[in-house]
Formats: sequence, structure tokens, C-alpha cells
Amino acid sequence: MILDDKTILITGGTGSFGRCFAEYVLTHYSPKKVIIYSRDEFKQWVMADEFVKYKDKMRFFIGDVRDCERLKRAFEGVDYVIHAAALKQVPACEYNPNEAIKTNVNGAQNVIDAALDMGVKKVVALSTDKAVNPVNLYGGTKLVSDKLFIAANAYCGNKELSFSIVRYGNVAGSRGSIIPLFQKLIEEKADALTITDYRMTRFWISLTQGVELVIKALEEAKGGETFISKIPSFKITDLAEAMAPGMKTVEVGIRPGEKLHEVMVTEEDSMTTYEYDKHFIIYPQMFWQNTKKPTPSGKKVAEGFHYSSGSNTEWLSVEQLRERLKTDLHD
Repeated sequence: MILDDKTILITGGTGSFGRCFAEYVLTHYSPKKVIIYSRDEFKQWVMADEFVKYKDKMRFFIGDVRDCERLKRAFEGVDYVIHAAALKQVPACEYNPNEAIKTNVNGAQNVIDAALDMGVKKVVALSTDKAVNPVNLYGGTKLVSDKLFIAANAYCGNKELSFSIVRYGNVAGSRGSIIPLFQKLIEEKADALTITDYRMTRFWISLTQGVELVIKALEEAKGGETFISKIPSFKITDLAEAMAPGMKTVEVGIRPGEKLHEVMVTEEDSMTTYEYDKHFIIYPQMFWQNTKKPTPSGKKVAEGFHYSSGSNTEWLSVEQLRERLKTDLHD
């Protein structure tokens, strides 16, 4: 088992993903240690209390990815790093671009440098659909971050170290996503649910599915790959009907930096994208060390292929959305 007797560190570990990842690993594997690295002492205190039964294997480091020296200290003895820390709110990044760059770009480089210097074996960085053909600053910073992690494999030399990426869109029910907004409007007995554009679609992925994709990357990555789950799409209008049958909806106009559809694989990426049973892998266009060059075993996608929530082949119906709302938001 790949995570047994290993020390795993999660940057931004007090977030939704970090908490789910830590619980999943501690439940399904026998890690040596799980280290939560984040800058919010209160969230760490709350998490430590919730994970008290795992206290012998949990460690909490106060630190910021902007601080390379602190990262190096935290990375001592660490086998695997999951990089989840980021400034993610689109409006906040637009208004504070320098702060987004310091965390999402400079922080990514600091994670890379610390991993290279401290003997880490694998790094998996979380990406986002917003990094694909970005239309906002957050997406732009995550695109740069992705490129940095891919290129970092050029500096591994003979080290037993690889950097890879996992990409998915908004997790169902996560902060800032549409489900909590709809739920709030329903609880407040609003006159209508607000929808920015009736044509809008999204992918559906649960936190557990996101965690499982990261573990797959840890198991399979050779260096430079981008892993993307095969997941169903849904229409925002269908989600509204699933959550509040018959309730009126109002189209309010698309927000700045928002897209109609989530895109995970572009036509340009199709040249190096391979399909597997439950996921796609975008392989790097450049390889710096032939000894570590990954050998695709999947099916090469057709030239011009793209993977978008708007043109997906698998869709969730209103009834299926209702079932997912009952199960996936509590996994």
C-alpha cells in the first residue's frame, strides 16, 4: 500500500480537501505521520480536536507557503507532499493580484525548491479548470503554478522525486460553489434562485473522488503528468430543480471571470492526452530525463479532442442530482 508507513504533508491542510484527504488516508492506510501545514492556528486547533483519535499520527505546522525556510523545516523526513494551499476566490484575486501571485506562484516555487532540497519522494499539486484558457487572475496564477510543477521534473537529476498535477473543478458543496448559495436562498425563503446564465454547466466531483485521484497520481505518476477524472456534467438549471422543485429562477448575468462551462482538456492538449477507464492523463510535451519518461498505456485521444462540461457524454438528470446531493455532500 503506497501510503503505509509514509509521512505525508498537506499544504493548506485545514481546507475542505486537506481534511477529507487526511481522514481518508488515516482510515484506509497506515501512514507513519500526516502533517497539516497551514497558516490558520484556529483551524488547526479545531481540526486537531476533530481528529483526536488520530493524535499519535497527526502533526500540525503553522506556516505559509510564501516562507521557503519554514517549508524546508516542515519537509524534513517527509515522503509525499500534497500541495493544496492557494488563494482561490476569483474576486479577491482580482482585487489583490500581488497577494495571489505571492501565494499561488511564488508559493508553488517554494514548495518545489523545498521538495528538491529536503529529499521528498513525490509531490502532487492540485490544479483547477480555471487554469485552462484562463479568463481571470486566479486561473492565470494556477496556469503558471502548473507549468512550474511540470518543469520542476527537469531539476530532479538522479533524485527519487517526481512532480505531477491533479486537475478538477469546483467540488460539490465546497465554499463558493453554487450549492451553498442555492441552499442559503432556499432557507431564507427567497422569491427565486439566482442563476448567472441558464446555459451554464459544471462537472460533478465529490471530495472523496478528488482524494482518490490524488492517490492514483501518487501511485502512477512518473513526473509531469496531469491527471483528470472522468466525471458527469450537470446543468445549473437542473440543479436548481433538484434542490427546489418548482421554485422560480432568475437569470442575473454572468459574473466577471466566470465561464459558461468547465474545461479540463483543451484541443491543444489533445496531442499528448491519453484516455483510461476512469481518467485522462495529459503527458508533458517535453521530457528532460529519458529514464523517467512515462510510457502511456491508455488510448490516445483523437486530435482536436477537448473535455468540457458543456460537451460531455455523461450527464446527471434531476433525479440523479437529488441522489448525489444526499450522498456526495457528506462523504
